[in-house]
This record gives sequence, C-alpha cells and structure tokens, in this order.
Amino acid sequence: IVTGVHLGATVGRMAICAEAVAVGRAVLEGGGMIVRAVAVRHPKPDEDGEIAVVSPCGGCRELFADHAPGAGIIVPGPDGLAIWSVPGLLPLPYQR
Repeated sequence: IVTGVHLGATVGRMAICAEAVAVGRAVLEGGGMIVRAVAVRHPKPDEDGEIAVVSPCGGCRELFADHAPGAGIIVPGPDGLAIWSVPGLLPLPYQR
C-alpha cells in the first residue's frame, strides 16, 4: 500500500493531488505495478463533513493512464463504491 497526501498551495494551480504524490512514491519505491487506487477526501478542520471516497480529477486520470493503465480505480457511484478501469474513466487520453 502506497499513500499520498494533497499538497495545498497559496497559488491554486501549484497544488498537487494526493494521487500524484502516491503515484510518484510508487515509482520511486519500485513497488511494481499499481493494481488499485482510491482517493479519499478528509474535511478541513473548520468544515463539517465526513471522510469520503472521491473521483480522481482529470489530471490524475491522465497520470493513471501513463503510470497505471491496468489499475482498477475505486470511485463513488449511485449505488455505492465501484471499481472502474482507467480507460473507462478516461476514454480519450492525451497522446503525443
């Protein structure tokens, strides 16, 4: 299990998603293929709310397409949590 943490920033576009941190750690640690991923949102200290599974943003979906194309991504759905393929979440990834 490899974990990541969201790195917030004063300049919003400089923030780094927890998924990107976790993918980077997995690559750095050489743990092999990423087979499953899940993003979990924690409420801010001044927020009411619960910990919840959230869907990865578009940028993180692109990272999964590059570094974990065969992974199952756990996302919230209308009937609870579901596992989606990376191509299912990002059917037309950017390609050079």
